[in-house]
Amino acid sequence: MKWSFRSKLRPLLAAACIACCCPALLIAQNPATNADNNQAVTQQLQKMQEQLDQQQRQIHQLQGQLLDARQQLKSVSNGTSSDPTLVPASYPAASLPGAVAVASPPEGPPPGPAVIPAIAPVRVLPIEAPRPGGLLGIKAGPVTFQPYGFVKATMERDSSNPDGDDFPWTFIFFNAASLTNTGPTADPAFHLKARASRFGLNIEWPDVSPKLTLLGRIEGDFEGNFNEADNSDVTSIRSPNVRLRIASVRMDYRASDNTSFYFLGGQDWTLFGSGAVEQILETTINDGWGGDVFNRSPQLRGGWTQTLSHNRNVKLATEFGIMIPTDGTIGKLGADQTALGGGLAVQFGQGEREGTDSGRPELEARETLQFQLDPAKGVAPAQIMISGFEGWRQYTPFANASGAALTSGPGGEIAALRANPLRSRMYGGQFAVQLPTRWFTTTASIYRGGDLREMAGGQINSFVTLSCASQFPGSTPVQLSTLDGGPVMVVSGTPELCTGGSLGTTYASAPERPIRAFGGFAQVGFPLSRIFNADPKGRNAGWQLLLSMGKDQVVRRDLTNPDFVGVVSPLPMLMTKTAHLTLFYKLNQWASFGFEQSIYATRLAGNITDTIYPISSGLGAYVIGGKLSNELQDHRTELGPIFTF
Repeated sequence: MKWSFRSKLRPLLAAACIACCCPALLIAQNPATNADNNQAVTQQLQKMQEQLDQQQRQIHQLQGQLLDARQQLKSVSNGTSSDPTLVPASYPAASLPGAVAVASPPEGPPPGPAVIPAIAPVRVLPIEAPRPGGLLGIKAGPVTFQPYGFVKATMERDSSNPDGDDFPWTFIFFNAASLTNTGPTADPAFHLKARASRFGLNIEWPDVSPKLTLLGRIEGDFEGNFNEADNSDVTSIRSPNVRLRIASVRMDYRASDNTSFYFLGGQDWTLFGSGAVEQILETTINDGWGGDVFNRSPQLRGGWTQTLSHNRNVKLATEFGIMIPTDGTIGKLGADQTALGGGLAVQFGQGEREGTDSGRPELEARETLQFQLDPAKGVAPAQIMISGFEGWRQYTPFANASGAALTSGPGGEIAALRANPLRSRMYGGQFAVQLPTRWFTTTASIYRGGDLREMAGGQINSFVTLSCASQFPGSTPVQLSTLDGGPVMVVSGTPELCTGGSLGTTYASAPERPIRAFGGFAQVGFPLSRIFNADPKGRNAGWQLLLSMGKDQVVRRDLTNPDFVGVVSPLPMLMTKTAHLTLFYKLNQWASFGFEQSIYATRLAGNITDTIYPISSGLGAYVIGGKLSNELQDHRTELGPIFTF
């Protein structure tokens, strides 16, 4: 703070000294006239005394203001100030000529950036250990809190949205009376929504070690389910529930300038798939099951980072983690679809148990190479990532479909289930790059795996059951009931044992296999304002254009294999393709506007035999606006403002 109370005190103290010394000097210089001037001197002394008293009062007032200022600064630094303007009421700025009020904002707009930044990837992986005390925010005692988030209000129109959702979901129409029929039209839809708004809080705890940093994060949004209550039954569409996104703590230990270690616990982004994601305006699905694989999961993970070169910011990060094994199998269809599922009760009983009933964690790992591809100012580092995961899901059967107890003995049902549990593998691998430069930023991902439903891949397919006849000639299936709410035949197939034929009177488990899938996306972003040399401090400094394409596809053989059994298992979607044109305009550091034009297209495999919704033509299973087709397209427009904090 440039303004100093000392500069104000010095002239007052000097004046006081002169006032005390001047009468003595006058008397000493004129001893002969003391008597004649006594009355005049006395009056002068009284006048000077009054001036001195007034100046002393001003000194005390300024000292009090200095004490108030120090207390105010202390409260501001501790985050406990109750004054939203941060200007103490005891001394308004206008009452102190030449002074600057404590923590008052500077006159005029804040200085703008020296250069327009390049487009940074959505998630630049934090592979470098942060420094203690680096979090800027509100202090509550020794703990620092930094709130963040955004308020997002967008308008969107879909040319075809049979599910009635406010996000693009082509595939199978779970929320409609028919899985594949749109009715007399393509079911266009118009929505306005604010539930994509997000809020979060970063937290830093202190530690005595200068090498250890303790951080936490909790984040949520309003994209949960909708409320049902007497006062909002007819308006539930505007009453979404809060949903937890992230709740994790992280410890970073900087062993040296070149080596650091970290540990993270809680719910956070997975190591597989979530490293590189598309930057688009639609964030509810974010191109899931359309080429962008990602997930957030409860986990414990750790890793280390090794700096290979400081000149070009070359670092190598290795990470390992265990996640909750979530298969993603759910009984989505409502109770009216009695042949296919049991709604929410089945979701909790089966989808929430099949992964955890495997009795083992999901394993994930990621290797990241970071380097500065473009050394220009305002350009984020480039990252190349390889990641993978493996997990298992498993049924817990307790009776056959008729309710009869499972038989024991060497060749009985229980022995067969112990020898070969009803389970299948979940796995995947991904290669991704994020390559920012001053002129354009490229983000791309390719992946392949099995049972990728939980990772937003595989066309919402999970696994299938192989037929008994294909595995054990002449054998027949024995359907089972499970402790976890099954069988649900929509996605899972039917949990079965095989007997008879080549097995005789013994039993064997019907093998279960994951449905395999592959895909990826590519996106190129152009910082238009930087390309066209806009003024970094002007209103045209925030234009960005992003173009992207993606595809998620099931291995065709896994859709057409005659050895697979189930009612609609696997689901008949062959692939979904997406394309986006996204334009962002940043008004200032807080306010942005987005426009996006997208195409979502889901294609069915035309030779699927569907016993619930039979195919009456070789064209496919969709009936769109009364016409048969094997592809459903949704041309989608979305636009609106985003205010960050």
